[in-house]
Amino acid sequence: MIDTSRIIYSINIEDIQNVAEEELGRKLSERELEIVKDKIGDYIDWYGAIDLAIQNGILNPGENATSE
Repeated sequence: MIDTSRIIYSINIEDIQNVAEEELGRKLSERELEIVKDKIGDYIDWYGAIDLAIQNGILNPGENATSE
């Protein structure tokens, strides 16, 4: 039986801080991290990412097509 609650992909604080250092030249404060944490899900196209993975990995595995 498949555990449907198992996490497939996650973003952690280190990931966010790495982007902040690249884009801002510094790490985010605790307050800033909370803001990003509360907003990040609004900007991720989960459906599109899952659909693209299905298309590229299952329906067309040899094509390696991307949305870029």
